[in-house]
Amino acid sequence: MKICVDENIPMVSVTALRDSGHDILDIRGTIEEGLPDELLWEKVQHENRLLITTDKGFSDHRAESHFGILIVRLRQPNQQKIHARIMQAMKVYSEKDWPGLLVIMRDAVQSVWRSS
Repeated sequence: MKICVDENIPMVSVTALRDSGHDILDIRGTIEEGLPDELLWEKVQHENRLLITTDKGFSDHRAESHFGILIVRLRQPNQQKIHARIMQAMKVYSEKDWPGLLVIMRDAVQSVWRSS
């Protein structure tokens, strides 16, 4: 699956997703690092990628057509907790599930929206 990880996603998650065979776009360390959210969103949509982030602002796009948004929102986030929630979501939802799906993973629950 084609995935874009936002700059706030732990490298352990990037490595695990790549090791699982996913095509990962990580703009850290590139000239696109620090790209404003709207430009990142345009890039993700242009490249047909699932977006994985901790930035709740991307939930504003839930009603639009998109290739999937996974947002991790934890009360006391750390790399290990963020990674665990990402991997849990990737086990629950398959590649065919993601288009149009917004999943917000919280500490103990998750919220799911499907765009029309």
